[in-house]
Amino acid sequence: MFRQICIVALATLFAICELPVAAQLSSLPRSAPEAEGVSSNDIIRFLDAAAKSKTEFHSFMLLRHGKVIAGGWWNPYRADEKHMLYSCSKSFTATAVGFAISEKKLSLDDKVISFFPNNLQDTVSDWLKELTVKDALMMSDGQEPDPSLIVASKDTNWIMGFLTTPIVHEPGTQFLYNSLGTYMLSAVVQKATGQKVIDYLQPRLFAPLGISGIDWETDLQGINTGGWGLRLKTEDIAKFAELFLQDGKWNGKQILSADWVHEASTMKIMQDPNAPQSKRDSSDWLQGYCYQMWRCRHNAFRGDGAYGQFMIVMPDQDAALAITAETQDMQEEINLVWDYLLPAFTKNKLPENKSAYAKLEAKIHSLTLPVPVKHTADVARINGKTFIAADNDMHLKSISFSFANNICHVIFEDDKSKYPIDFGAGRWIESGTDMRGPSLTYNAIENVSMLYPAKIAAAYTWKDATTLELVLRYTESPHTETITCHLAGNQLSIEVARSFQYGKNNTIFLAKAAN
Repeated sequence: MFRQICIVALATLFAICELPVAAQLSSLPRSAPEAEGVSSNDIIRFLDAAAKSKTEFHSFMLLRHGKVIAGGWWNPYRADEKHMLYSCSKSFTATAVGFAISEKKLSLDDKVISFFPNNLQDTVSDWLKELTVKDALMMSDGQEPDPSLIVASKDTNWIMGFLTTPIVHEPGTQFLYNSLGTYMLSAVVQKATGQKVIDYLQPRLFAPLGISGIDWETDLQGINTGGWGLRLKTEDIAKFAELFLQDGKWNGKQILSADWVHEASTMKIMQDPNAPQSKRDSSDWLQGYCYQMWRCRHNAFRGDGAYGQFMIVMPDQDAALAITAETQDMQEEINLVWDYLLPAFTKNKLPENKSAYAKLEAKIHSLTLPVPVKHTADVARINGKTFIAADNDMHLKSISFSFANNICHVIFEDDKSKYPIDFGAGRWIESGTDMRGPSLTYNAIENVSMLYPAKIAAAYTWKDATTLELVLRYTESPHTETITCHLAGNQLSIEVARSFQYGKNNTIFLAKAAN
């Protein structure tokens, strides 16, 4: 027995030594939940509740006392892949502002227009003149409605689009979520430092935390989008949360000012000062806004992104949590944290519980999202055929099918190119594609070339003898496309459902056989 233990220990040591140095340095330390005062059974209950919720979880990582006590990925999502953060990107943009302020490159009181003298109209409104970096940080730009998607989808110069949008409230007085305002902070940092935010943060944040392999969308001027567009791994989100939990220290070194951490994570403005107390008590969106972060109930704070991306910092519990997911109800998602994980934290270590820990590990290793069930059908009527598509908002010109060895090989064609994708029967086939995936910012006029080829997982099933369902997951984003093809003679009726539309506004169009 002793010999076997030694062999296993040596094998583990050799495996660790064979890892690249960067990989060894980048991983957070691990510990058993009980050793950090958390019951493995409580984490299991959280995962069980997550499975029954409306949220489709893609990954989570829970830290206590600076150590990872649980973390997992729902297949086909993987630990080594990036995930789209959406608005959780904002917290990183604000951190770049914090670094620039500490280096005296800008200040909270700097006027936004001072950085863009060549983008101003002949007449500049008084409130635009007053707009400061601090106002933009706390989402009180004074514009209403939020101009973000309007400007991003019609203007090639977003700075000009923002500066020509009327400011109807005195800056600093009213909260209104404004992603374009965060983009302006990114542009301010680039003007003040001479570097894109992603490059400016590289030696100051990403390298010290061992974060690598990331990317960030840009506008057509080469400015990081700021309010969205950052993609990094789940563990990277957890590291960022832990940095704030440790007041800007990392491995004992102060890399981000503790004063900035406090300033950035404390309430600056209330979202709805007139909301009744009963509503505030049940909402994590009415606890106050900080600098591109939200206050939460239970004295926590967070960065979050559309459809369920969370970076949650819980100072009272000395805990941090990263989640990637897709949901239409982010409040329900965070409620799971408060209902199941928050009560799990105890002050002292718990007795070792090997059986519960083994059960937790087994559950984590078995995490998976449903794969379309393998069904057989007579494919002769569709095999080897190309169907010409009628006008559709996917801009597809044709779709071709061929079947072999439990693989459905599909070629999608649009005005630009052909996109071959293999779908597995009862299993995911992982590959990459240049076909544009679904996104909240799909219509934005920006540079998304860094996102492609996109990593995908694809599977198919026959719902019945004449209904073929293709499921296409873009695994570095929250989103999935389900393409259902109904056969009727030489014609297909094609329905495309995008996961974040939750059954609304599906694309339906006809396609006729070309051969």
